[in-house]
Amino acid sequence: MFDFMNELHEECGVFGVFGVEDAATLEYFGLHALQHRGQEGAGIAASDGSSVRCMKGHGLLSEVFKTTDMEKLPGQNSIGHVRYATAGGHELANVQPILARAKIGTLAVAHNGQIVNADELREELENRGSIFQGTSDSEIILHLIQGERGNLMEKIAKACRRLEGGFAFLILTEKNLYAIRDRHGLRPLSVAKVGDGYCISSESCSFSVINAQFIRDVRPGEIIKFSTHGVESSFYTEDCEKKTCAMEYIYFARPDSTMDGLNIHTARKETGKLMALKDRGEVDADIVIDVPDSSRSAAMGYSEVSGLPLEMGLIKNRYVGRTFINPTQKQRDMGVKLKLSPNPDVVAGKRIVLIDDSIVRGTTSKRIIAMLKEAGAKEVHVRIVSPEFKFPCFYGVDTSTKGELISSRMDVEQLRQTIGADSLKFLTIDDLKLVYGGDHFCFACFDGGYVTDLYSHRQSIQ
Repeated sequence: MFDFMNELHEECGVFGVFGVEDAATLEYFGLHALQHRGQEGAGIAASDGSSVRCMKGHGLLSEVFKTTDMEKLPGQNSIGHVRYATAGGHELANVQPILARAKIGTLAVAHNGQIVNADELREELENRGSIFQGTSDSEIILHLIQGERGNLMEKIAKACRRLEGGFAFLILTEKNLYAIRDRHGLRPLSVAKVGDGYCISSESCSFSVINAQFIRDVRPGEIIKFSTHGVESSFYTEDCEKKTCAMEYIYFARPDSTMDGLNIHTARKETGKLMALKDRGEVDADIVIDVPDSSRSAAMGYSEVSGLPLEMGLIKNRYVGRTFINPTQKQRDMGVKLKLSPNPDVVAGKRIVLIDDSIVRGTTSKRIIAMLKEAGAKEVHVRIVSPEFKFPCFYGVDTSTKGELISSRMDVEQLRQTIGADSLKFLTIDDLKLVYGGDHFCFACFDGGYVTDLYSHRQSIQ
């Protein structure tokens, strides 16, 4: 899936370090491996045992932090965040970690996901006298924790029982670090050993960068406390059911990550193989190409089974940087060509199988097919290695209304004609269950089977 305006965006990525000298520097490298999960803001908070310091700003990690900044964040413990804004606006107050100072001490929170009942909780908290600096869900978490009784572990557990939605968040205090995953495990989180300490990440790809050894995924509903006394695990509820977001495997995660025991590259490659099996005898083609980069693994699988050569028919320009929203359609089209270009010598005169991970709003596919045919492609057969995206997500993906999704308005044939493909085929939910090895995944964006109440978001699926 590729579109500088219309691609899907995941909420963000979180990374934590506990018990490691110069934790902020390690934090920087861990976050850098998660940069694909958010490019609009970045922040790091570090503690030295007596105080918590935080630095954050708009932009990429490398734009926010300079080498000398790590000296301003001393300590053995740290949490950090890279952000794409789906919940909350673009104000600096919403860039994380968010810091709060209270009687119980200083708390910094970094959050990945989206709280479905955030509006209801915010109204309740404001009626009780709470004052908010920003509009992010993360600030709600801090207010809920502060309003509960007991020690911090108990306060976190009680606060989490009030939250509905998909979330994985880290809390840093002067001395300890807490890692929490929602009771459905919608958003990923895992733990690794690094030196004499630990690190926690949204994706395991961060661990190899810092030579950390993967231990395990945080379990749905689990709270893990890291302290000088060791590692303590508890669950904030017994009502837990693993339903990891399927889009993590389809699109969001890096191919070198493993989530809940399933390697992303392997899973994507298997979807390509399955699509090729379903295609046998149905399409005559010369080459296979992918839409860079999340479709590369699936295209490899399709090529392997079909026997068609995998070619580099679309070239991604990696030096364009983050793209602004252009004011006219002509400029939008030019923006696409700046970031993605067909390779005429490869595609001219060829019948192409074009592998992509999903179709959301349809504009991307239409532009890519048009570019390929302008470059001389004879036929373009589009193969989507996921089901039709028909329902909005409220768990940390920026599709907020059903009307945004082209497959909610068109059947496959209408969609084929709209995007200009010579043929179009999707995988099914049953296909994904076969590849993923079960049904412990959230497929709500495909079938509307939401795992929580939607609260004020119900009207968005009408």
